[in-house]
Amino acid sequence: MTEAGGPHGEPEGAAGQPDGPVGAGEAWQQGELELTGRIVSASNATFLAQLGDRAVVYKPASGERPLWDFPDGDLANREAAAYLVSQSFGWNIVPRTWLRGGPLGEGMVQLWQEIDPEQDAVDLVPAGDVPEAGWRHVFDGYDEDDHPIALVHEDSAELRRMAVFDIVVNNADRKGNHILAMPDGHRYGVDHGLTFHEEHKLRTVLWGWVGEPLLPAELEGVERVRRDLGGPLGSRLAGMITDRELRALGRRCERLLARAVFPAPHGQMPSMPWPLF
Repeated sequence: MTEAGGPHGEPEGAAGQPDGPVGAGEAWQQGELELTGRIVSASNATFLAQLGDRAVVYKPASGERPLWDFPDGDLANREAAAYLVSQSFGWNIVPRTWLRGGPLGEGMVQLWQEIDPEQDAVDLVPAGDVPEAGWRHVFDGYDEDDHPIALVHEDSAELRRMAVFDIVVNNADRKGNHILAMPDGHRYGVDHGLTFHEEHKLRTVLWGWVGEPLLPAELEGVERVRRDLGGPLGSRLAGMITDRELRALGRRCERLLARAVFPAPHGQMPSMPWPLF
């Protein structure tokens, strides 16, 4: 078994199509899972694995670290639930993700995407070098050598939609390296274990559109999720998150539709994940 890590600690590997169900799905999804490496930078036990001719990431529930504000052994369910909501949005944000058993027990499996190491959707730049076009300036700070720096992210349709997705699922951990920059310009979001909490916990680096109106297509995506919660989506999520979390998910959709703008940070909890990458 090898150890692996990509830019900002994320792996690079084989690409795959992110559509499909969370459960048994296609026969290949339940084939033999062979561990090939471990992602040592991950906070929870995260393994590279081979599933037939497909490379995947495997996160066993037994390898999850206890958290004070999320139930023990529950992060895999939340990752799979985030994929279901991504499918409802129709924006291809989360790579295909499903629950299954593996060498270390039940857990989450996700198709492993091959990123473009030359692209960064989120970056730290010298404070005087903030790009004027195509980027959003989030905040200023200082690096470990006390040099002034700025956090910036792309001003793109892909990241706008990811920001909307994060608001809806209440993502408490949208770090810069949880955004995968694909060679074709697509952006995937990964690491969604800290989602769906009933209390406000949005922590993200994607604050560049605060106060700006959501586009019609973005509102349509939120409305799809709100509508689907009354049907099969809600039924499937009921087995993955609590009833209170499911109701809170619906309220977040309704609130975002009513206000129709990107919200500003609020509350006493930090609005940024730490570390940022």
